[in-house]
Amino acid sequence: MSLITKLHKCSTRSLKMNIKALTAVICVFVGCCSNVVFLEYLVKEDPGSGNLITFSQFLFIALEGLVHTIATRSFSPKIPLRNYSLLVLMFFVTSVANNFAFDFNIPMPLHMIFRAGSLIANMIMGILILKKKYIFSKYLSVFMITVGIVLCTIVSGSNVKSTSVTKPTDTLDVGYSDFFIWILGIGLLSIALFISAYMGICQETLYKKFGKHPQEALFFTHLIPLPGFLFIYKNIWEHFSLATESEHMALPIISTVGLKVEIPQMLFYLMCNVITQYLCIRSVYILTTECASLTVTLVVTLRKFVSLLFSILYFKNPFTIYHWTGTGLVFFGTIIFTEVIPRITEQMKLRKHKKE
Repeated sequence: MSLITKLHKCSTRSLKMNIKALTAVICVFVGCCSNVVFLEYLVKEDPGSGNLITFSQFLFIALEGLVHTIATRSFSPKIPLRNYSLLVLMFFVTSVANNFAFDFNIPMPLHMIFRAGSLIANMIMGILILKKKYIFSKYLSVFMITVGIVLCTIVSGSNVKSTSVTKPTDTLDVGYSDFFIWILGIGLLSIALFISAYMGICQETLYKKFGKHPQEALFFTHLIPLPGFLFIYKNIWEHFSLATESEHMALPIISTVGLKVEIPQMLFYLMCNVITQYLCIRSVYILTTECASLTVTLVVTLRKFVSLLFSILYFKNPFTIYHWTGTGLVFFGTIIFTEVIPRITEQMKLRKHKKE
Protein backbone atom coordinates (compact mmCIF):
# COMPACT_ATOMS: atom_id res chain seq x y z
CA MET A 1 0.00 0.00 0.00
CA SER A 2 1.45 3.34 -1.04
CA LEU A 3 2.12 6.17 1.38
CA ILE A 4 -0.44 8.39 -0.38
CA THR A 5 -3.13 5.71 0.03
CA LYS A 6 -2.31 5.34 3.74
CA LEU A 7 -2.45 9.11 4.25
CA HIS A 8 -5.75 9.28 2.38
CA LYS A 9 -7.27 6.53 4.57
CA CYS A 10 -6.01 8.21 7.74
CA SER A 11 -7.44 11.60 6.71
CA THR A 12 -10.75 9.98 5.75
CA ARG A 13 -10.94 8.17 9.11
CA SER A 14 -10.06 11.39 10.95
CA LEU A 15 -12.73 13.30 9.04
CA LYS A 16 -15.35 10.67 9.89
CA MET A 17 -14.38 10.83 13.58
CA ASN A 18 -14.59 14.64 13.56
CA ILE A 19 -18.01 14.56 11.89
CA LYS A 20 -19.21 11.92 14.38
CA ALA A 21 -17.91 13.94 17.35
CA LEU A 22 -19.45 17.18 16.02
CA THR A 23 -22.77 15.40 15.46
CA ALA A 24 -22.62 14.04 19.02
CA VAL A 25 -21.97 17.53 20.44
CA ILE A 26 -24.91 18.98 18.50
CA CYS A 27 -27.16 16.10 19.62
CA VAL A 28 -26.13 16.58 23.26
CA PHE A 29 -27.23 20.22 23.16
CA VAL A 30 -30.38 19.52 21.13
CA GLY A 31 -31.37 16.34 22.99
CA CYS A 32 -30.49 17.31 26.56
CA CYS A 33 -31.69 20.93 26.36
CA SER A 34 -35.00 20.04 24.68
CA ASN A 35 -35.44 17.23 27.22
CA VAL A 36 -35.33 19.81 30.03
CA VAL A 37 -37.87 21.95 28.16
CA PHE A 38 -40.39 19.11 27.82
CA LEU A 39 -39.72 18.09 31.42
CA GLU A 40 -40.58 21.59 32.60
CA TYR A 41 -43.73 21.61 30.47
CA LEU A 42 -44.79 18.37 32.19
CA VAL A 43 -44.04 19.39 35.78
CA LYS A 44 -45.71 22.77 35.32
CA GLU A 45 -48.90 20.99 34.25
CA ASP A 46 -48.58 18.20 36.81
CA PRO A 47 -45.73 18.40 39.36
CA GLY A 48 -46.56 14.90 40.61
CA SER A 49 -45.87 13.25 37.25
CA GLY A 50 -42.27 12.41 38.17
CA ASN A 51 -42.87 8.68 38.60
CA LEU A 52 -44.74 8.50 35.29
CA ILE A 53 -41.87 10.30 33.52
CA THR A 54 -39.24 8.03 35.10
CA PHE A 55 -41.17 4.85 34.24
CA SER A 56 -41.69 5.98 30.63
CA GLN A 57 -37.99 6.75 30.19
CA PHE A 58 -36.94 3.40 31.69
CA LEU A 59 -39.43 1.47 29.55
CA PHE A 60 -38.42 3.16 26.29
CA ILE A 61 -34.65 2.75 26.82
CA ALA A 62 -35.13 -0.87 27.97
CA LEU A 63 -37.21 -1.71 24.89
CA GLU A 64 -34.66 -0.06 22.58
CA GLY A 65 -31.87 -2.01 24.29
CA LEU A 66 -33.87 -5.23 23.96
CA VAL A 67 -34.36 -4.68 20.23
CA HIS A 68 -30.63 -3.92 19.86
CA THR A 69 -29.71 -7.06 21.84
CA ILE A 70 -31.94 -9.27 19.68
CA ALA A 71 -30.69 -7.67 16.47
CA THR A 72 -27.01 -8.14 17.38
CA ARG A 73 -27.63 -11.46 19.18
CA SER A 74 -25.42 -10.33 22.06
CA PHE A 75 -27.37 -12.25 24.70
CA SER A 76 -24.41 -12.97 26.98
CA PRO A 77 -23.61 -9.93 29.16
CA LYS A 78 -19.97 -8.89 29.51
CA ILE A 79 -20.59 -8.08 33.18
CA PRO A 80 -22.44 -10.81 35.18
CA LEU A 81 -25.99 -9.76 36.08
CA ARG A 82 -25.43 -10.32 39.81
CA ASN A 83 -22.77 -7.60 39.73
CA TYR A 84 -25.36 -5.13 38.44
CA SER A 85 -27.69 -5.59 41.45
CA LEU A 86 -26.41 -2.76 43.67
CA LEU A 87 -25.84 -0.46 40.68
CA VAL A 88 -29.39 -1.05 39.45
CA LEU A 89 -30.91 -0.41 42.88
CA MET A 90 -29.05 2.89 43.32
CA PHE A 91 -29.83 4.04 39.77
CA PHE A 92 -33.53 3.27 40.29
CA VAL A 93 -33.67 5.16 43.61
CA THR A 94 -31.82 8.25 42.30
CA SER A 95 -33.89 8.42 39.09
CA VAL A 96 -37.20 8.17 40.96
CA ALA A 97 -36.08 10.61 43.67
CA ASN A 98 -34.82 13.27 41.23
CA ASN A 99 -38.03 13.33 39.18
CA PHE A 100 -40.32 12.90 42.20
CA ALA A 101 -38.71 15.97 43.84
CA PHE A 102 -40.79 18.25 41.57
CA ASP A 103 -43.84 17.31 43.66
CA PHE A 104 -42.17 18.96 46.69
CA ASN A 105 -42.28 22.61 45.53
CA ILE A 106 -38.83 22.42 43.89
CA PRO A 107 -38.61 24.86 40.92
CA MET A 108 -36.77 23.73 37.79
CA PRO A 109 -33.82 26.21 38.03
CA LEU A 110 -33.09 25.16 41.65
CA HIS A 111 -33.40 21.50 40.61
CA MET A 112 -30.74 21.99 37.90
CA ILE A 113 -28.41 24.01 40.15
CA PHE A 114 -28.74 21.48 42.98
CA ARG A 115 -27.93 18.54 40.72
CA ALA A 116 -24.79 20.36 39.60
CA GLY A 117 -23.58 19.70 43.15
CA SER A 118 -22.64 16.15 42.17
CA LEU A 119 -18.98 17.22 42.32
CA ILE A 120 -19.37 17.96 46.04
CA ALA A 121 -20.86 14.53 46.70
CA ASN A 122 -18.20 12.84 44.54
CA MET A 123 -15.39 14.56 46.45
CA ILE A 124 -16.86 13.69 49.87
CA MET A 125 -17.37 10.05 48.83
CA GLY A 126 -13.87 9.95 47.38
CA ILE A 127 -12.36 11.20 50.65
CA LEU A 128 -14.45 8.92 52.90
CA ILE A 129 -14.45 5.71 50.85
CA LEU A 130 -11.45 5.84 48.50
CA LYS A 131 -9.26 7.90 50.91
CA LYS A 132 -8.43 10.30 48.08
CA LYS A 133 -6.52 13.54 48.53
CA TYR A 134 -7.09 16.59 46.32
CA ILE A 135 -5.11 19.68 45.39
CA PHE A 136 -6.08 23.13 46.69
CA SER A 137 -7.92 24.17 43.48
CA LYS A 138 -10.29 21.20 43.88
CA TYR A 139 -11.23 22.23 47.43
CA LEU A 140 -11.62 25.85 46.30
CA SER A 141 -13.92 24.86 43.44
CA VAL A 142 -16.06 22.64 45.66
CA PHE A 143 -16.30 25.46 48.23
CA MET A 144 -17.51 27.82 45.45
CA ILE A 145 -20.08 25.26 44.24
CA THR A 146 -21.29 24.67 47.81
CA VAL A 147 -21.70 28.39 48.52
CA GLY A 148 -23.50 28.84 45.18
CA ILE A 149 -25.97 26.02 45.86
CA VAL A 150 -26.58 27.12 49.45
CA LEU A 151 -27.20 30.72 48.30
CA CYS A 152 -29.66 29.63 45.60
CA THR A 153 -31.38 27.26 48.04
CA ILE A 154 -31.80 29.92 50.75
CA VAL A 155 -33.15 32.49 48.29
CA SER A 156 -35.55 29.95 46.78
CA GLY A 157 -36.63 28.84 50.25
CA SER A 158 -37.59 32.40 51.21
CA ASN A 159 -40.20 32.49 48.45
CA VAL A 160 -41.64 28.98 48.38
CA LYS A 161 -44.90 28.55 46.51
CA SER A 162 -46.93 25.38 46.29
CA THR A 163 -46.63 23.53 42.99
CA SER A 164 -49.41 21.10 43.76
CA VAL A 165 -52.26 20.81 41.27
CA THR A 166 -54.65 19.90 44.09
CA LYS A 167 -56.03 22.28 46.70
CA PRO A 168 -55.15 21.78 50.39
CA THR A 169 -57.90 20.01 52.32
CA ASP A 170 -56.74 20.70 55.86
CA THR A 171 -56.64 23.82 58.02
CA LEU A 172 -52.84 23.97 58.42
CA ASP A 173 -51.09 27.20 57.62
CA VAL A 174 -50.46 26.97 53.87
CA GLY A 175 -47.14 28.87 53.94
CA TYR A 176 -45.72 26.64 56.71
CA SER A 177 -46.97 23.51 54.95
CA ASP A 178 -45.45 24.57 51.63
CA PHE A 179 -42.09 25.32 53.27
CA PHE A 180 -42.05 21.98 55.09
CA ILE A 181 -42.79 20.13 51.83
CA TRP A 182 -39.99 22.13 50.15
CA ILE A 183 -37.57 21.03 52.91
CA LEU A 184 -38.53 17.41 52.20
CA GLY A 185 -37.81 18.00 48.51
CA ILE A 186 -34.35 19.41 49.30
CA GLY A 187 -33.71 16.38 51.51
CA LEU A 188 -34.79 14.06 48.70
CA LEU A 189 -32.43 15.75 46.21
CA SER A 190 -29.57 15.62 48.75
CA ILE A 191 -30.01 11.89 49.35
CA ALA A 192 -30.18 11.24 45.60
CA LEU A 193 -27.00 13.29 45.11
CA PHE A 194 -24.93 11.15 47.50
CA ILE A 195 -26.40 7.85 46.32
CA SER A 196 -25.53 8.89 42.77
CA ALA A 197 -21.95 9.69 43.85
CA TYR A 198 -21.56 6.28 45.49
CA MET A 199 -23.07 4.70 42.38
CA GLY A 200 -20.28 6.32 40.34
CA ILE A 201 -17.68 4.66 42.60
CA CYS A 202 -19.38 1.25 42.20
CA GLN A 203 -19.57 1.74 38.43
CA GLU A 204 -15.87 2.63 38.30
CA THR A 205 -15.05 -0.54 40.29
CA LEU A 206 -17.10 -2.68 37.90
CA TYR A 207 -15.43 -1.16 34.84
CA LYS A 208 -11.96 -1.79 36.31
CA LYS A 209 -12.83 -5.44 36.90
CA PHE A 210 -14.77 -6.27 33.73
CA GLY A 211 -13.90 -3.45 31.32
CA LYS A 212 -16.06 -0.57 30.05
CA HIS A 213 -19.41 -1.62 28.58
CA PRO A 214 -21.57 1.53 28.93
CA GLN A 215 -24.18 0.49 26.35
CA GLU A 216 -24.75 -2.81 28.13
CA ALA A 217 -24.88 -1.03 31.50
CA LEU A 218 -27.40 1.46 30.09
CA PHE A 219 -29.63 -1.42 28.95
CA PHE A 220 -29.56 -3.47 32.15
CA THR A 221 -29.84 -0.49 34.52
CA HIS A 222 -33.10 0.40 32.74
CA LEU A 223 -34.44 -3.13 32.16
CA ILE A 224 -33.90 -4.81 35.54
CA PRO A 225 -35.58 -2.08 37.69
CA LEU A 226 -38.87 -2.18 35.70
CA PRO A 227 -40.62 -4.56 38.18
CA GLY A 228 -39.82 -2.01 40.92
CA PHE A 229 -42.37 0.36 39.41
CA LEU A 230 -45.12 -2.09 40.45
CA PHE A 231 -44.79 -0.68 43.98
CA ILE A 232 -45.82 2.77 42.72
CA TYR A 233 -48.14 1.68 39.88
CA LYS A 234 -51.13 3.47 41.45
CA ASN A 235 -49.29 6.79 41.38
CA ILE A 236 -48.12 6.16 37.80
CA TRP A 237 -51.64 5.23 36.63
CA GLU A 238 -53.17 8.24 38.41
CA HIS A 239 -50.89 10.70 36.63
CA PHE A 240 -51.19 8.84 33.32
CA SER A 241 -54.96 9.33 33.62
CA LEU A 242 -54.39 13.04 34.27
CA ALA A 243 -52.16 13.18 31.18
CA THR A 244 -54.82 11.54 28.98
CA GLU A 245 -57.43 14.01 30.26
CA SER A 246 -55.28 17.06 29.49
CA GLU A 247 -56.16 19.53 26.74
CA HIS A 248 -55.86 18.08 23.23
CA MET A 249 -53.46 19.49 20.65
CA ALA A 250 -52.81 18.82 16.95
CA LEU A 251 -49.54 17.03 16.20
CA PRO A 252 -47.29 19.74 14.67
CA ILE A 253 -45.52 17.64 12.00
CA ILE A 254 -48.65 15.81 10.79
CA SER A 255 -50.62 19.07 10.69
CA THR A 256 -48.15 20.54 8.20
CA VAL A 257 -49.15 17.94 5.56
CA GLY A 258 -52.85 18.71 5.85
CA LEU A 259 -53.85 15.96 8.32
CA LYS A 260 -55.24 16.88 11.72
CA VAL A 261 -54.38 14.34 14.41
CA GLU A 262 -55.01 15.41 17.99
CA ILE A 263 -53.61 13.86 21.16
CA PRO A 264 -53.61 14.98 24.81
CA GLN A 265 -51.04 17.73 25.28
CA MET A 266 -49.29 16.08 28.22
CA LEU A 267 -48.91 12.77 26.36
CA PHE A 268 -47.21 14.67 23.53
CA TYR A 269 -44.84 16.32 26.03
CA LEU A 270 -44.20 12.93 27.65
CA MET A 271 -43.35 11.26 24.32
CA CYS A 272 -41.02 14.13 23.40
CA ASN A 273 -39.37 13.97 26.83
CA VAL A 274 -38.74 10.23 26.52
CA ILE A 275 -37.32 10.48 22.99
CA THR A 276 -35.07 13.45 23.81
CA GLN A 277 -33.90 11.71 27.00
CA TYR A 278 -32.78 8.75 24.89
CA LEU A 279 -31.10 11.09 22.38
CA CYS A 280 -29.33 12.86 25.25
CA ILE A 281 -27.99 9.67 26.86
CA ARG A 282 -26.93 8.12 23.55
CA SER A 283 -25.18 11.32 22.44
CA VAL A 284 -23.20 11.58 25.67
CA TYR A 285 -22.21 7.92 25.25
CA ILE A 286 -20.99 8.54 21.68
CA LEU A 287 -19.16 11.66 22.85
CA THR A 288 -17.26 9.66 25.51
CA THR A 289 -16.08 7.20 22.86
CA GLU A 290 -15.08 9.86 20.29
CA CYS A 291 -13.64 12.69 22.41
CA ALA A 292 -11.31 13.25 25.32
CA SER A 293 -12.79 13.53 28.80
CA LEU A 294 -11.99 17.26 28.76
CA THR A 295 -14.26 17.81 25.75
CA VAL A 296 -17.05 15.72 27.30
CA THR A 297 -16.86 17.64 30.59
CA LEU A 298 -16.84 21.01 28.84
CA VAL A 299 -19.82 20.11 26.59
CA VAL A 300 -21.90 18.71 29.49
CA THR A 301 -21.12 21.74 31.71
CA LEU A 302 -22.04 24.22 28.97
CA ARG A 303 -25.18 22.23 28.20
CA LYS A 304 -26.34 22.52 31.81
CA PHE A 305 -25.73 26.27 31.78
CA VAL A 306 -27.62 26.73 28.49
CA SER A 307 -30.54 24.66 29.85
CA LEU A 308 -30.66 26.83 32.97
CA LEU A 309 -30.63 30.07 30.96
CA PHE A 310 -33.38 28.79 28.67
CA SER A 311 -35.50 27.75 31.65
CA ILE A 312 -35.16 31.21 33.20
CA LEU A 313 -35.80 33.20 30.03
CA TYR A 314 -38.39 31.07 28.20
CA PHE A 315 -40.46 29.94 31.19
CA LYS A 316 -39.93 33.26 33.02
CA ASN A 317 -38.91 31.53 36.24
CA PRO A 318 -38.15 33.99 39.07
CA PHE A 319 -34.40 34.59 39.22
CA THR A 320 -32.87 37.33 41.37
CA ILE A 321 -29.35 38.74 41.49
CA TYR A 322 -28.67 36.28 44.32
CA HIS A 323 -29.67 33.38 42.05
CA TRP A 324 -27.31 34.69 39.36
CA THR A 325 -24.48 35.01 41.90
CA GLY A 326 -25.06 31.45 43.11
CA THR A 327 -25.27 30.14 39.55
CA GLY A 328 -22.03 31.93 38.65
CA LEU A 329 -20.26 30.35 41.63
CA VAL A 330 -21.52 26.88 40.65
CA PHE A 331 -20.58 27.32 36.99
CA PHE A 332 -17.08 28.73 37.54
CA GLY A 333 -16.48 26.29 40.40
CA THR A 334 -17.23 23.45 37.99
CA ILE A 335 -14.85 24.94 35.40
CA ILE A 336 -12.07 25.14 38.02
CA PHE A 337 -12.73 21.60 39.29
CA THR A 338 -12.56 20.05 35.84
CA GLU A 339 -9.41 22.06 34.99
CA VAL A 340 -10.87 22.99 31.61
CA ILE A 341 -8.99 26.28 31.12
CA PRO A 342 -5.47 24.96 32.02
CA ARG A 343 -5.95 21.91 29.79
CA ILE A 344 -7.15 23.99 26.84
CA THR A 345 -4.17 26.33 27.29
CA GLU A 346 -1.81 23.36 27.45
CA GLN A 347 -3.29 21.82 24.29
CA MET A 348 -3.01 25.15 22.45
CA LYS A 349 0.67 25.43 23.44
CA LEU A 350 1.35 21.87 22.25
CA ARG A 351 -0.30 22.54 18.89
CA LYS A 352 1.63 25.78 18.49
CA HIS A 353 4.88 23.97 19.36
CA LYS A 354 4.20 21.21 16.79
CA LYS A 355 3.53 23.78 14.04
CA GLU A 356 6.84 25.48 14.80
